[in-house]
Amino acid sequence: MSAPPISAIRAVGRTVADLARTEAFYRDGLGFASLGAPEPLPEALAAVLGLADRRATRLRMRLGAQELDFLAVDPPGAPYPEGALANDPVFQHIAVPVRDMDAAARRLAARGPAPIGRGGPQRLPPASGGVIAWKLRDPDGHPLELIHFPDGAPAAAWADAPGLFLGIDHSALTVTDLDAALAFFTGPLGFRITQRGLNRGPEQGRLDGLPEPVVDVVSLEPRPGARPHLELLHYRQPATRRPTPAPFGPADRATSRLVLGVTDPASVANAVRAAGFPVRSATGLAFVAGPDGHGLVLVAEA
Repeated sequence: MSAPPISAIRAVGRTVADLARTEAFYRDGLGFASLGAPEPLPEALAAVLGLADRRATRLRMRLGAQELDFLAVDPPGAPYPEGALANDPVFQHIAVPVRDMDAAARRLAARGPAPIGRGGPQRLPPASGGVIAWKLRDPDGHPLELIHFPDGAPAAAWADAPGLFLGIDHSALTVTDLDAALAFFTGPLGFRITQRGLNRGPEQGRLDGLPEPVVDVVSLEPRPGARPHLELLHYRQPATRRPTPAPFGPADRATSRLVLGVTDPASVANAVRAAGFPVRSATGLAFVAGPDGHGLVLVAEA
């Protein structure tokens, strides 16, 4: 059996306004550690992101074995859109599993995050996974989710993780056309579907801040057991809204990006082009905009 084209989600990238503010929020509120001081974005990466004519600075942070890659751009792009909801395609959250939801919620609440839903953490019914979950926004509007697993302790995969916040379990994207999104991620990118569900009910409504939501939740992995994994969210009700204006780019603060480790970026980029999606590429690098504009950075494995 041939190796999958994507080996792992290496990081989740987010564009922000102020790296110092972002560092303080994720460090003090969520337990992330910086991997060094902010640094200029490498020229090749700036070029594939379409930022060669702007000053771009990055900050990398880690929680457990998972990373966030923050980017500040000058001059800045568009701010995070006011009024964006969980069923908007701009929505992309990271889910952070926690050892104790009450303690984690108190620590994060001290940083003043804006809630996405209402009523605080919600225990979802068994049909929706049985987790306790809470969705909020960071200082730039990017959504995040705290999750606590239903057995009252971390899932087995996180049993050895120290601390209150354990890592990044997954990143979830809201998509307008589930079939098209699945064709993209399971086709040229080679992700595999590991679980499908349909979440609904008052708890989901309070979690998402939406009236009577009915949402497809599809989990995908680049390879078995990879962390973080990917989730696609497709709202049947209220229907997922198409982006207005057009999808945001890497300079805009609404943007998140999956950084994917790839064995052969040129081959994957060609497959993505053949599927009809735009690609900017350089040696060992490529940037792809997916079906709803969600950004993907393909990085050659060392």
